[in-house]
Amino acid sequence: MSSDTTPQAQQAFDRRMLEALVCPQTHGVLTYDAEAQELISKTAGLAYPIRNGIPIMLVSEARSLED
Repeated sequence: MSSDTTPQAQQAFDRRMLEALVCPQTHGVLTYDAEAQELISKTAGLAYPIRNGIPIMLVSEARSLED
């Protein structure tokens, strides 16, 4: 089994998930950045990565938007 990192695998994120997902820190709205493959919480100032179509909703895995 190989790790699939093709552009198609990166695009596998289902945008309908945005309706159900909220920032785990602030419980606020998230926006989807398709180019960076991240979910952005402007309120928390964090970007949560999406890996292989799966959003990683852990504050410890999030990138600070201040970078």
